[in-house]
Amino acid sequence: MKKKLRRIAFLGAVLSAISAYSAVSAIAQARRVVSIIPATTEMLFAMGAGDRVVAVGTYDKFPSGVEKLPRVGALLDPDVERIISLRPDLVVLYGTQQDLRTQLERAKIPYYPYVHKGLSDIAETIRSLGARVGVAERADALADGLDRQIQQVRARVAPRPRVKTLIIFGRERGTLRGLDASGGYGFLHDMLEAAGGANVLADLKTQAVQMSTEMVLSRAPDVIIELHYGRDGRDTDLAAWNVLGGVPAVRNKRIYVLSGEEFVVPGPRVGGATERLSRTLHPEAW
Repeated sequence: MKKKLRRIAFLGAVLSAISAYSAVSAIAQARRVVSIIPATTEMLFAMGAGDRVVAVGTYDKFPSGVEKLPRVGALLDPDVERIISLRPDLVVLYGTQQDLRTQLERAKIPYYPYVHKGLSDIAETIRSLGARVGVAERADALADGLDRQIQQVRARVAPRPRVKTLIIFGRERGTLRGLDASGGYGFLHDMLEAAGGANVLADLKTQAVQMSTEMVLSRAPDVIIELHYGRDGRDTDLAAWNVLGGVPAVRNKRIYVLSGEEFVVPGPRVGGATERLSRTLHPEAW
Protein backbone atom coordinates (compact mmCIF):
# COMPACT_ATOMS: atom_id res chain seq x y z
CA MET A 1 0.00 0.00 0.00
CA LYS A 2 2.78 2.42 0.97
CA LYS A 3 4.66 1.59 -2.22
CA LYS A 4 1.55 2.32 -4.27
CA LEU A 5 1.04 5.66 -2.51
CA ARG A 6 4.66 6.63 -3.13
CA ARG A 7 4.25 5.77 -6.81
CA ILE A 8 1.10 7.90 -7.05
CA ALA A 9 2.86 10.80 -5.34
CA PHE A 10 5.80 10.43 -7.70
CA LEU A 11 3.57 10.41 -10.78
CA GLY A 12 1.73 13.44 -9.44
CA ALA A 13 5.00 15.33 -9.03
CA VAL A 14 6.07 14.39 -12.56
CA LEU A 15 2.75 15.57 -14.01
CA SER A 16 3.00 18.84 -12.06
CA ALA A 17 6.51 19.41 -13.36
CA ILE A 18 5.39 18.70 -16.93
CA SER A 19 2.45 21.06 -16.51
CA ALA A 20 4.68 23.81 -15.13
CA TYR A 21 7.21 23.30 -17.91
CA SER A 22 4.44 23.48 -20.52
CA ALA A 23 3.13 26.70 -19.02
CA VAL A 24 6.61 28.26 -19.04
CA SER A 25 7.20 27.04 -22.59
CA ALA A 26 3.91 28.55 -23.73
CA ILE A 27 4.92 31.88 -22.24
CA ALA A 28 8.47 31.61 -23.57
CA GLN A 29 7.20 31.09 -27.11
CA ALA A 30 5.12 34.27 -27.10
CA ARG A 31 4.28 35.19 -30.69
CA ARG A 32 1.88 38.09 -30.19
CA VAL A 33 3.42 40.65 -27.86
CA VAL A 34 1.98 43.99 -26.80
CA SER A 35 4.60 46.38 -25.37
CA ILE A 36 3.39 49.72 -24.05
CA ILE A 37 6.84 50.82 -22.83
CA PRO A 38 9.29 52.54 -25.21
CA ALA A 39 12.31 50.90 -23.56
CA THR A 40 11.01 47.33 -23.81
CA THR A 41 9.75 47.90 -27.34
CA GLU A 42 13.27 48.91 -28.36
CA MET A 43 14.66 45.87 -26.57
CA LEU A 44 12.31 43.49 -28.38
CA PHE A 45 13.23 44.87 -31.79
CA ALA A 46 16.95 44.95 -30.98
CA MET A 47 16.94 41.29 -29.90
CA GLY A 48 15.24 40.27 -33.15
CA ALA A 49 11.72 39.80 -31.81
CA GLY A 50 10.18 42.85 -33.45
CA ASP A 51 8.10 40.67 -35.77
CA ARG A 52 6.25 39.42 -32.67
CA VAL A 53 5.17 42.89 -31.52
CA VAL A 54 1.52 43.48 -32.50
CA ALA A 55 0.94 46.79 -30.68
CA VAL A 56 2.90 49.47 -28.85
CA GLY A 57 2.39 52.36 -26.47
CA THR A 58 1.48 55.96 -27.20
CA TYR A 59 5.05 57.22 -26.84
CA ASP A 60 6.92 54.50 -28.71
CA LYS A 61 8.95 56.07 -31.55
CA PHE A 62 11.90 53.77 -32.19
CA PRO A 63 12.73 51.88 -34.30
CA SER A 64 10.88 53.05 -37.42
CA GLY A 65 8.88 49.82 -37.60
CA VAL A 66 6.71 50.85 -34.65
CA GLU A 67 5.09 53.63 -36.69
CA LYS A 68 2.84 51.13 -38.45
CA LEU A 69 1.69 49.34 -35.31
CA PRO A 70 -1.54 50.00 -33.37
CA ARG A 71 -1.29 52.24 -30.29
CA VAL A 72 -2.85 50.99 -27.07
CA GLY A 73 -2.20 53.76 -24.54
CA ALA A 74 0.55 54.15 -21.99
CA LEU A 75 1.16 54.26 -18.24
CA LEU A 76 -1.90 56.29 -17.27
CA ASP A 77 -4.35 55.38 -20.04
CA PRO A 78 -3.95 51.78 -21.25
CA ASP A 79 -6.70 50.77 -23.66
CA VAL A 80 -7.57 47.45 -22.06
CA GLU A 81 -10.31 46.52 -24.54
CA ARG A 82 -8.01 47.13 -27.48
CA ILE A 83 -5.20 45.16 -25.87
CA ILE A 84 -7.43 42.15 -25.22
CA SER A 85 -8.96 42.33 -28.71
CA LEU A 86 -5.48 41.86 -30.22
CA ARG A 87 -5.28 38.40 -28.60
CA PRO A 88 -1.76 38.81 -27.21
CA ASP A 89 0.04 35.95 -25.52
CA LEU A 90 2.22 38.42 -23.61
CA VAL A 91 1.71 42.02 -22.53
CA VAL A 92 4.74 44.02 -21.39
CA LEU A 93 3.55 46.63 -18.91
CA TYR A 94 4.75 48.83 -16.08
CA GLY A 95 4.97 47.03 -12.75
CA THR A 96 2.89 49.80 -11.17
CA GLN A 97 -0.11 49.22 -13.48
CA GLN A 98 -2.02 47.13 -10.98
CA ASP A 99 -5.45 47.66 -12.56
CA LEU A 100 -4.21 46.52 -15.96
CA ARG A 101 -2.52 43.50 -14.39
CA THR A 102 -5.75 42.54 -12.64
CA GLN A 103 -7.77 42.77 -15.85
CA LEU A 104 -5.22 40.74 -17.78
CA GLU A 105 -5.29 38.07 -15.09
CA ARG A 106 -9.07 37.89 -15.43
CA ALA A 107 -8.67 37.48 -19.17
CA LYS A 108 -5.94 34.85 -18.58
CA ILE A 109 -3.39 36.84 -20.57
CA PRO A 110 0.24 36.55 -19.37
CA TYR A 111 2.16 39.75 -18.69
CA TYR A 112 5.70 40.89 -18.00
CA PRO A 113 5.97 43.64 -15.34
CA TYR A 114 8.69 46.18 -16.12
CA VAL A 115 10.44 48.13 -13.35
CA HIS A 116 12.44 51.29 -14.10
CA LYS A 117 15.76 51.19 -12.20
CA GLY A 118 19.43 51.94 -12.84
CA LEU A 119 21.85 51.51 -15.73
CA SER A 120 22.96 48.00 -14.76
CA ASP A 121 19.33 46.85 -14.68
CA ILE A 122 18.87 47.54 -18.39
CA ALA A 123 20.99 44.58 -19.46
CA GLU A 124 19.29 42.46 -16.81
CA THR A 125 15.87 43.39 -18.20
CA ILE A 126 17.01 42.56 -21.75
CA ARG A 127 18.06 39.09 -20.62
CA SER A 128 14.88 38.49 -18.61
CA LEU A 129 12.56 39.73 -21.35
CA GLY A 130 14.40 37.75 -24.01
CA ALA A 131 14.04 34.56 -21.99
CA ARG A 132 10.35 35.28 -21.45
CA VAL A 133 9.73 35.81 -25.16
CA GLY A 134 11.84 32.85 -26.24
CA VAL A 135 14.93 34.49 -27.77
CA ALA A 136 17.25 34.14 -24.79
CA GLU A 137 20.42 33.58 -26.83
CA ARG A 138 19.98 36.73 -28.91
CA ALA A 139 18.94 38.73 -25.86
CA ASP A 140 22.04 37.60 -23.97
CA ALA A 141 24.24 38.65 -26.90
CA LEU A 142 22.55 42.06 -26.96
CA ALA A 143 23.00 42.51 -23.21
CA ASP A 144 26.64 41.39 -23.39
CA GLY A 145 27.31 43.93 -26.11
CA LEU A 146 25.71 46.70 -24.09
CA ASP A 147 27.75 45.79 -21.02
CA ARG A 148 30.96 45.80 -23.07
CA GLN A 149 30.18 49.17 -24.61
CA ILE A 150 29.62 50.81 -21.23
CA GLN A 151 32.70 49.16 -19.76
CA GLN A 152 34.80 50.47 -22.63
CA VAL A 153 33.57 54.00 -21.86
CA ARG A 154 34.44 53.55 -18.19
CA ALA A 155 37.93 52.35 -19.10
CA ARG A 156 38.52 55.36 -21.38
CA VAL A 157 37.84 57.90 -18.65
CA ALA A 158 39.04 55.96 -15.61
CA PRO A 159 42.43 57.75 -15.32
CA ARG A 160 40.90 61.21 -15.69
CA PRO A 161 39.48 63.52 -13.01
CA ARG A 162 35.71 63.49 -12.80
CA VAL A 163 33.98 66.60 -14.07
CA LYS A 164 31.38 68.28 -11.84
CA THR A 165 28.32 68.13 -14.06
CA LEU A 166 24.71 69.27 -13.98
CA ILE A 167 22.28 67.53 -16.33
CA ILE A 168 19.17 69.52 -17.22
CA PHE A 169 16.33 67.78 -19.02
CA GLY A 170 13.72 70.51 -18.84
CA ARG A 171 13.30 74.28 -18.51
CA GLU A 172 11.11 77.04 -19.84
CA ARG A 173 12.35 78.18 -23.22
CA GLY A 174 14.33 81.38 -23.10
CA THR A 175 14.53 81.49 -19.29
CA LEU A 176 15.97 79.56 -16.36
CA ARG A 177 12.55 78.94 -14.86
CA GLY A 178 11.27 75.42 -14.42
CA LEU A 179 14.67 73.78 -14.25
CA ASP A 180 14.41 69.98 -14.05
CA ALA A 181 17.67 68.17 -13.38
CA SER A 182 18.93 64.63 -12.92
CA GLY A 183 19.26 63.67 -9.27
CA GLY A 184 21.51 61.03 -7.76
CA TYR A 185 19.38 58.00 -8.61
CA GLY A 186 18.44 56.23 -11.82
CA PHE A 187 19.96 55.27 -15.14
CA LEU A 188 20.68 58.84 -16.25
CA HIS A 189 22.75 59.49 -13.11
CA ASP A 190 24.53 56.15 -13.65
CA MET A 191 25.27 57.04 -17.28
CA LEU A 192 26.85 60.31 -16.19
CA GLU A 193 29.04 58.54 -13.64
CA ALA A 194 30.09 55.92 -16.22
CA ALA A 195 30.96 58.73 -18.65
CA GLY A 196 33.41 60.28 -16.22
CA GLY A 197 31.18 62.90 -14.68
CA ALA A 198 30.45 63.73 -11.06
CA ASN A 199 26.77 64.57 -10.62
CA VAL A 200 26.53 67.79 -8.58
CA LEU A 201 23.18 66.49 -7.31
CA ALA A 202 24.43 63.02 -6.41
CA ASP A 203 23.46 63.46 -2.77
CA LEU A 204 19.78 63.87 -3.68
CA LYS A 205 18.64 60.27 -4.17
CA THR A 206 15.83 60.87 -6.60
CA GLN A 207 15.59 60.71 -10.38
CA ALA A 208 14.48 64.32 -10.85
CA VAL A 209 15.20 67.53 -8.96
CA GLN A 210 13.44 70.86 -9.45
CA MET A 211 16.15 73.51 -9.23
CA SER A 212 16.29 77.23 -8.63
CA THR A 213 19.02 79.49 -9.99
CA GLU A 214 20.30 79.88 -6.43
CA MET A 215 20.73 76.13 -6.26
CA VAL A 216 22.68 76.12 -9.52
CA LEU A 217 24.99 78.78 -8.10
CA SER A 218 25.55 76.85 -4.89
CA ARG A 219 26.30 73.57 -6.70
CA ALA A 220 28.75 75.34 -9.07
CA PRO A 221 28.93 72.79 -11.92
CA ASP A 222 31.95 72.88 -14.24
CA VAL A 223 29.77 71.55 -17.07
CA ILE A 224 26.06 71.93 -17.79
CA ILE A 225 24.46 69.52 -20.24
CA GLU A 226 20.96 70.12 -21.54
CA LEU A 227 19.17 67.07 -22.93
CA HIS A 228 16.57 67.41 -25.64
CA TYR A 229 14.26 64.65 -26.83
CA GLY A 230 12.79 64.44 -30.29
CA ARG A 231 14.32 67.75 -31.32
CA ASP A 232 17.70 68.65 -32.80
CA GLY A 233 18.38 71.30 -30.15
CA ARG A 234 19.62 73.93 -32.61
CA ASP A 235 17.00 76.43 -31.46
CA THR A 236 18.08 76.17 -27.82
CA ASP A 237 18.67 79.56 -26.24
CA LEU A 238 21.80 78.95 -24.19
CA ALA A 239 22.17 82.71 -23.69
CA ALA A 240 19.66 82.39 -20.87
CA TRP A 241 22.48 80.96 -18.74
CA ASN A 242 24.50 84.19 -18.99
CA VAL A 243 22.71 85.58 -15.93
CA LEU A 244 24.67 83.03 -13.89
CA GLY A 245 28.13 84.26 -14.80
CA GLY A 246 29.49 83.12 -11.45
CA VAL A 247 28.91 79.45 -12.32
CA PRO A 248 32.12 77.86 -13.71
CA ALA A 249 30.27 76.15 -16.57
CA VAL A 250 28.86 79.50 -17.70
CA ARG A 251 32.08 81.42 -17.17
CA ASN A 252 34.11 78.88 -19.15
CA LYS A 253 31.44 78.36 -21.83
CA ARG A 254 31.02 74.68 -21.07
CA ILE A 255 27.28 74.40 -21.66
CA TYR A 256 26.26 71.75 -24.16
CA VAL A 257 23.10 70.42 -25.78
CA LEU A 258 22.71 66.72 -26.51
CA SER A 259 19.67 65.62 -28.48
CA GLY A 260 18.15 62.17 -28.68
CA GLU A 261 15.54 60.02 -27.01
CA GLU A 262 18.22 57.51 -26.00
CA PHE A 263 18.88 59.79 -23.04
CA VAL A 264 15.37 59.28 -21.68
CA VAL A 265 14.59 55.73 -22.86
CA PRO A 266 16.51 53.13 -20.82
CA GLY A 267 16.93 50.68 -23.66
CA PRO A 268 19.69 49.22 -25.86
CA ARG A 269 20.85 52.65 -27.08
CA VAL A 270 22.08 53.81 -23.67
CA GLY A 271 25.57 52.53 -24.48
CA GLY A 272 25.87 55.00 -27.32
CA ALA A 273 24.31 57.73 -25.18
CA THR A 274 26.87 57.10 -22.44
CA GLU A 275 29.66 57.41 -24.98
CA ARG A 276 28.22 60.72 -26.21
CA LEU A 277 28.21 62.02 -22.65
CA SER A 278 31.80 60.90 -22.23
CA ARG A 279 32.94 62.55 -25.47
CA THR A 280 31.34 65.78 -24.27
CA LEU A 281 32.94 65.69 -20.84
CA HIS A 282 36.31 64.24 -21.86
CA PRO A 283 36.90 65.00 -25.56
CA GLU A 284 40.63 64.52 -25.03
CA ALA A 285 40.03 60.86 -24.16
CA TRP A 286 38.56 60.17 -27.59
